[in-house]
Amino acid sequence: MPSFKYLVKRVMKMDYKNMLDKINHIHKETGMGRIAIFNDMRKCAVKYGAGYSDYDLFEMYRLTDEERDTYITRGRNNDLIKKYNNPEYNYLFRNKVEFNTLFRDFIKRDFIDVNSSAKEDVLKFISKHSIFMAKPVVGTCGKGIERIDISTYVSLDEVYDYLTQAGMNYELEEVIVQHEKVATIYPNSINTVRIVTIVDDEGDSHVICAYFRIGNGKYVDNFNSGGMVAPVNEETGEVIDKAIDKKKNLYEYHPITNALIKGFMFPDWEKALELVKEASKLVPEMRYVGWDVSFTPNGPILVEGNEYPGHDIYQLPEHTPNHIGIWPKFSRTLKK
Repeated sequence: MPSFKYLVKRVMKMDYKNMLDKINHIHKETGMGRIAIFNDMRKCAVKYGAGYSDYDLFEMYRLTDEERDTYITRGRNNDLIKKYNNPEYNYLFRNKVEFNTLFRDFIKRDFIDVNSSAKEDVLKFISKHSIFMAKPVVGTCGKGIERIDISTYVSLDEVYDYLTQAGMNYELEEVIVQHEKVATIYPNSINTVRIVTIVDDEGDSHVICAYFRIGNGKYVDNFNSGGMVAPVNEETGEVIDKAIDKKKNLYEYHPITNALIKGFMFPDWEKALELVKEASKLVPEMRYVGWDVSFTPNGPILVEGNEYPGHDIYQLPEHTPNHIGIWPKFSRTLKK
């Protein structure tokens, strides 16, 4: 059960208009009375730490109390983060330059911070990489990321001027070349796997779940930026269900490449598990992390680490026909 302090904080910051929109949507979907929906939402908030967004997203109105108790909700996720992650070290994951510097042996690609580097060094990077990724030093969900092709500029100086214009704070990265097998699903984005790890009190790292994040018309694969997600068997590396986007469209085949998604097997899966387990121990103060892993011809590499692992994409109704969430996986792991 979430703390009283957490519940009060959520009530104070609640978007009541959005909550009413959710209630009306559920009312139209199910025929349940609006007051009954509100009371049930309140019950789920107090008992399971589920906000109205969780209630709607996971379709908790269709679940029994026993089934609801198997879901990791926003409240439960926040409790894990509070217990296992020291916020004083968040900057190591939120700042891309800090992250890439610390995890250099895991990202295995060239990068440079524009603002803190001499113009000569930035120009050297640009001349070495005719196509590169420009990322906001601090940012999430793939927002603000650009793929820069220097052939579209008159000169390297023009590229530099663009990267250093007022208000910009870019970190530049060498373009990742993904494994040809993964590229068959969708070649125009780096399709990553989100692998969530938690380090127990004995210092052992455990993989809780894994999800394939697939691009769909953009060069980013983020679910919140138009991408799709599909669950992966964390032991074998096999995609075990169809992909889904934020609009709840299901895809057995990729809509652009027509590649079959369910049943896809990732190359070097064991190496990917070793990679994230090793990375998870580099910052002992941060024990609960979601790692975005890319598969390349030379093996898996880290794209980034997320100190606030989302809980939403792992338990979507379309991927949980048995109405069982992933909370039992956390419980079993942390009781070992």
